[in-house]
Amino acid sequence: MSLSTHEVGRRCEAIAARFLTEAGWTVLERNVRFRRKEIDLVLRRGRVVAFVEVKGRKGGGWGHPLDAITALKRREIETVARWWVDRFGRPGDHYRFDAVAVHVRGLDVVKVEHVEDAWRSGE
Repeated sequence: MSLSTHEVGRRCEAIAARFLTEAGWTVLERNVRFRRKEIDLVLRRGRVVAFVEVKGRKGGGWGHPLDAITALKRREIETVARWWVDRFGRPGDHYRFDAVAVHVRGLDVVKVEHVEDAWRSGE
């Protein structure tokens, strides 16, 4: 059975959410949209709120999944994050940008990598 790119993306987001929940994070929102931009996951652990970009790959032929988080993509995520903080942010919270790489082969998860504080706003 072959999954479409969209199906692989949604499946990888679900895998990342489960992985992070098991690590003590609480999922606040999934697929947060502002205008035409999106953040895959918004999570909280204590006073830390992480805006998470999830990238998945079927096999290794296209390079590391996190290489796909370009400077443009980071700026788009930062735009949505600013909008989210303006609406839902709480005094004393600390915000950061994380990334999760999900490597799959067929229907099997091969590896999940969580990169905390993957970039800083404006980089």
